[in-house]
Amino acid sequence: MGIIGTIFIGLIVGLLARFLKPGDDSMGWIMTILLGIGGSLAATYGGQALGIYKAGEGAGFIGAVVGAVILLVIYGLVSKKS
Repeated sequence: MGIIGTIFIGLIVGLLARFLKPGDDSMGWIMTILLGIGGSLAATYGGQALGIYKAGEGAGFIGAVVGAVILLVIYGLVSKKS
């Protein structure tokens, strides 16, 4: 259930990030899932390293969405240059 759960949470986080960030984000389901998983990983390790929250706290999901929005902005900047 670990990998499937990670993919499902990544999908939800990626969709929320795409919903919250205004503008056109033309990417498929796989990129949305990868965006959510990347945001989750960045928020988990970054938040725990900074001591903002511990593993398993509710702030982890919010941090994952914020991390995914940041990754979405970076993806938009990189893809415009290409």
